[in-house]
Amino acid sequence: MDTRVNAAVQSVDECPVHYAFDVEPGEGDSRKWKVIIADDEEEVHSMTRMVLSDYTFDGQELEFFHAYSARETLELLSQHPDTAMILLDVVMETEDAGLKAAQTIRREMANSFVRIVLRTGQPGKAPEMEVISEYDINDYKEKTELTAQKLYTTLTSSLRTYRDMRIIDQNRRGLEKIVNASANLFEHQSLRMFAQGMLMQLSSILQMDESSALSVGSAFTAERRDSSFVIIAGTGKYEECVDQPLHQVVSADIMAYLSRAISEQRSIFKGDMYAGYFANHHEDSCHLLYLKGCRNLTEMDRNLISIFSANVAVAFDNIALNQEMIDTQKEVIFTLGEVIESRSRETGNHVRRVAEMSYVLGLKAGLSEKEAELLRLASPMHDVGKVGIPDAILLKKGALTPEEYEIIKQHTEIGHHILKNSHRELLQASVIAARQHHEHWDGNGYPQGLKGEQIHLFGRITSVVDVFDALLHKRVYKSAWQLDEILAYFRRKRGTQFDPRIVDLFLENIDEFISIKSAYPD
Repeated sequence: MDTRVNAAVQSVDECPVHYAFDVEPGEGDSRKWKVIIADDEEEVHSMTRMVLSDYTFDGQELEFFHAYSARETLELLSQHPDTAMILLDVVMETEDAGLKAAQTIRREMANSFVRIVLRTGQPGKAPEMEVISEYDINDYKEKTELTAQKLYTTLTSSLRTYRDMRIIDQNRRGLEKIVNASANLFEHQSLRMFAQGMLMQLSSILQMDESSALSVGSAFTAERRDSSFVIIAGTGKYEECVDQPLHQVVSADIMAYLSRAISEQRSIFKGDMYAGYFANHHEDSCHLLYLKGCRNLTEMDRNLISIFSANVAVAFDNIALNQEMIDTQKEVIFTLGEVIESRSRETGNHVRRVAEMSYVLGLKAGLSEKEAELLRLASPMHDVGKVGIPDAILLKKGALTPEEYEIIKQHTEIGHHILKNSHRELLQASVIAARQHHEHWDGNGYPQGLKGEQIHLFGRITSVVDVFDALLHKRVYKSAWQLDEILAYFRRKRGTQFDPRIVDLFLENIDEFISIKSAYPD
């Protein structure tokens, strides 16, 4: 760290702290420009406030905060990082306290937005050329030259720069979210990022209030037939309200305003508020766009809002169609699995239980959400090869002969041959579940005799949940086991038949797997 910055921090820490606020911290009007007056002379504070008492810029008044030392200046700025401007005295508790505070603001606090105007009554102690070249300040004024007119000019120039820098930064953050979302635009979470970024862009371009919110109809939530709305993206005070019910977040006035847009099925401008209503082609649903601070919008501005909202609606339509394809794929897989199990005179709910248990155990084993979901869809296909096993063997109630056992073992390879030619990720995962769910950790399984981590994690997980569910339920060749018998079996087979780590995770969370069994009874 620069020794001068160290000295600044040390000198700041040695100063007593006292504040004088025009308003209590946190209670100021968010539509005011925050200005810190940092000077050790009370008269400077009073005069500055008096001269600027009726000042406005871009329709907003000033909100003053007062500091009498460098330390107080830095603490105020840390409490109010959205401060637009600091009128900073050079000489306070030390002859260069203001200079050191400016260094700390830029280097240590990394605040590049706040405009720092250095004021000095002793220009000889801080020559202008030296200060301008060595310190990241935005203006340098001698107190004697800072007349009311020049103070107005300096303030206006600084606030204009601060406003424009904030708009640029808001655009940058919005673009970052859009870029991050573009790779997986049609995934639900990524679409939320996309909508959030677009909302920030729209607010910046139109220079609107940051407290805008976007909500979407329930047709695109988990419970599609629920008539309520939830917020999917927001800025300002709505940014932390994502996934919350709309009626619990907004005021009754705003809710009534949005309800009118829904009942009339049209977008409405009222004062500085905008309620956008956009019907979706998928099912009977709609989404809403709420914006506050729509001041003096031109026809082009209104068209921009409409285009933005329409594009989001199209994106959600695509999401819905994509989700419908996924749901159809799931239904086909579960139906096929149920057909296989019903041929074995076993319950079709076996494949649903195996799917849900595989998903839960996969997450606990370290799979990502995407991988665990893939396993959930693939595991129901683990016994697809039984279509090639004769009924006389598949439905035999008694013990199998060695020859019959060799035949039934072939269902793993049959399943492999049925699925192996597909290049689809889901069916490739199904190949693993179908071929490897009878492999053993110690290498004594079939069909390939794989050992340890040669067995894919999908196969190791499917093996555990398949055996657990099979033992827990009655089959044509056996009665259902008691839970304590099953748990004892897994403890015995830990490290021989089953991956010991997977068994440990399974036993540690046995209550979750029992609850899945209860959710899908025979």
